[in-house]
Amino acid sequence: MASLNDIRSTFLEYFRRQGHEVVDSSPLVPRNDPTLMFTNSGMVQFKNVFTGLEHRDYVRATTSQKCVRAGGKHNDLDNVGYTARHHTFFEMLGNFSFGDYFKDDAIRFAWELLTRDFGIDRDRLLVTVYHTDDEAAAIWKKVAGLPDERIIRIKTDDNFWRMGPTGPCGPCTEIFYDHGPQIWGGPPGSVDEDGDRFIEIWNLVFMQNEQHEDGRLTDLPRQSIDTGMGLERIGALLQGKHDNYDTDLMRSLIEASAHATSSDPDGKGKIHHRVIADHLRSTAFLIADGVLPSNEGRGYVLRRIMRRAMRHAHMLGAQDPVMYRLVPALVRAMGGHYTELQRAQSLIAETLRLEETRFRQTLDRGLKLLDAELAHLSDDAPLPGAAAFKLYDTFGFPLDLTQDALREKGRAVDTAGFDTAMAEQKAKARAAWAGSGEAADATIWFELADRYGATEFLGYDTETAEGQVLALVVDGKPADTASGEVQVIVNQTPFYAESGGQVGDAGFLRFDGGAAQIRDTKKMAGLHVHFATVTEGTLKTGTPVKLEVGHARRRAIHANHSATHLLHEALRQHLGDHVAQRGSLNAEDRLRFDFSHNSALSPDDLARVEAEVNAFVRQNTPVETRIMTPEEARALGAQALFGEKYGDEVRVVSMGRLPASGKGANGATYSIELCGGTHVARTGEIGAFVLLGDSASSAGVRRIEALTGQAALAHLRAQEARLTEVAALLKTPLSDVVDRVRALADERRALANEVAQLKRELAMGGPQTAAETREIAGVKFIAQVVSGVTGKDLPALIDETKARLGSGAVLLIADTGAKPAVAAGVTGDLTGRLSAVAILRAAVVELGGKGGGGRPDLAQGGGADIGGAEAAIRAAESVIEGA
Repeated sequence: MASLNDIRSTFLEYFRRQGHEVVDSSPLVPRNDPTLMFTNSGMVQFKNVFTGLEHRDYVRATTSQKCVRAGGKHNDLDNVGYTARHHTFFEMLGNFSFGDYFKDDAIRFAWELLTRDFGIDRDRLLVTVYHTDDEAAAIWKKVAGLPDERIIRIKTDDNFWRMGPTGPCGPCTEIFYDHGPQIWGGPPGSVDEDGDRFIEIWNLVFMQNEQHEDGRLTDLPRQSIDTGMGLERIGALLQGKHDNYDTDLMRSLIEASAHATSSDPDGKGKIHHRVIADHLRSTAFLIADGVLPSNEGRGYVLRRIMRRAMRHAHMLGAQDPVMYRLVPALVRAMGGHYTELQRAQSLIAETLRLEETRFRQTLDRGLKLLDAELAHLSDDAPLPGAAAFKLYDTFGFPLDLTQDALREKGRAVDTAGFDTAMAEQKAKARAAWAGSGEAADATIWFELADRYGATEFLGYDTETAEGQVLALVVDGKPADTASGEVQVIVNQTPFYAESGGQVGDAGFLRFDGGAAQIRDTKKMAGLHVHFATVTEGTLKTGTPVKLEVGHARRRAIHANHSATHLLHEALRQHLGDHVAQRGSLNAEDRLRFDFSHNSALSPDDLARVEAEVNAFVRQNTPVETRIMTPEEARALGAQALFGEKYGDEVRVVSMGRLPASGKGANGATYSIELCGGTHVARTGEIGAFVLLGDSASSAGVRRIEALTGQAALAHLRAQEARLTEVAALLKTPLSDVVDRVRALADERRALANEVAQLKRELAMGGPQTAAETREIAGVKFIAQVVSGVTGKDLPALIDETKARLGSGAVLLIADTGAKPAVAAGVTGDLTGRLSAVAILRAAVVELGGKGGGGRPDLAQGGGADIGGAEAAIRAAESVIEGA
């Protein structure tokens, strides 16, 4: 049996003999396509060659390209391990022509390689062509001698490839292998094409047209070829398997997983081993190509893959890290061709070990939280999005990992609720994601800082100032002028740059003959970088400008930042001196404060903290700022804020007054903190303070969110309005709303349980009208038309009915409202004399269908007309009588 390594070598060697340059696989991080997170096909590295932007010293190439599909548009992660042919990592074998040969040779090469070198039975092969591609159809007849019925014309875009909305494009021809009638499924283009009988093994793209913006298709001056054949898929075929995970390479990794976890590779943990084997490959190759686990971009996708595999290892009973112990098996299997695995082996193993060690510390708690959340829900209710987000935010569970855990319980997740909770994090990730194949080049900021020095910040004392434009950056490069999007460096500014949890300022920049709107301000290498859009005129370097911070927005940020200081001290007062800041966000619309504490705050704790902060707000005392050395500040009892960097001098912000006997280093000041942010002049400017709640942020860290000023008042008014509306709907006084809602919730839960039970009973005709068991030729037989279920539900109902029978046969016809679905089953003791496939096929004919198949104990098919149900049942009875 040829190994996957042998098959790869045979493919590359065949095309080398046909004059193709054997080109190494490109990295998984694309260097030439900013639209892709990972390389996902063989043509990615040749994209600029096809478009004419790049020229190479060969016109024919062949590759085995490593690919990852686990994020964005091309995301197979959810299916991996559960299906026969989905992977996060796969190898794409391909041959390419850049204006050299075209359809004749491409088809000839493919047919010769498949039937001669790989020895595939030509009678098992059929092809598709684009419906207007008479040329390709004629070539297939000439080269392969295929009859018309094995050259299927496809009208959809499935057989017309496009690089994008405009640019090179062309028709495809796809080669399929027929695994035989014993496997259900129809040929491409048929109603049963989703079955597993006919499997695509190779796609040949004829790049012959150019798509224009006006919809026209014109001929390319250089017609080219781009093909792709999955190594895992062709390997399964050549090794006589119907499942990619049964190939020699995948099997070696599955057995390594089984050995490391002391479990059966083909037992109850089969799915877990498949996930681990697949994810080991994608993880190792990504690390070898320079991607490391992180919380954003490619690193986040890698972490998702790693943690999904680690959870499956945990489910196999592994008590210690497992993944890193499998790296030698992977290197033995694939390191001969992909030498980067050998070079990076120690890095891959260490990265896996550290990540799994960290993840295992939180995995048990996360799964317990999941079970606790599910215990409060009805059997079919989805997990609330807030709970899924809590798993993500507290325990590092990506959404798809939670969905994967729930799949085994027959549950779903309220993804809309999760998306709402994740909106802030996603916005930040989108802002940070450059989308390019390389890391963003930050050297420009260091060069500008070396040239001009740090920006002088004037914003503690003023919200308007004059300055001079020192530099403009457009599209990542220095520019002398700008009339659209631009990043502006001035010598001095009142705009606060994002730091210490406080967001950057926004506002306006005005100059003689023009203006710009500043959306954000960030600190880069000591420079205040203003992210702006020139809305009028043309901005030039050296221009004098007037800068004005958005006053209302700055005041709201002031209030939230100052309230954070009061909140910090109130938490220390009520929870203990162990409370220390671990992160914060002070924006114009809210504040968020993370602090060290091991347990959730009780409602009483929250109420006391909120009341204390509001007491100091009403006090309306001045907020004082002093400059001193760090040693002096510490002697004063100042609390250092998380995320700040301190130099020889620090700003110490004090607010609130205590009685002389109260807590405080000087007996009078309530809050003393080191802080580089901007603040209100008096605590009364905060207006009001409302806590929104407490949640877990990470291990040993809690998170509080709150509102101040007008936002707090608006929240309270909205809460009151909602409560009043609820009381009106319930026709009950405000004071009785809670009891009334609790009673309704209990009633709803009871009704939901009752409905779930009724649905299960109705599927099989109800407790009083269930199908009668009859006996035919000594065989107990149940036949029934069921409603409210789909074809996918039938196998489970068949198994339940067989279990109830003990010994016998079952025929179920699902009345779906469209084409009926059919399933037949035979208990194991009878399969020697009676086949479910025979029962099914007899029934399907009476329903206007044909074919269908499966195993002797379970078979499935479909019909066209539910009106033939009674005849179908009689036909099944005849089969049983004749058995």
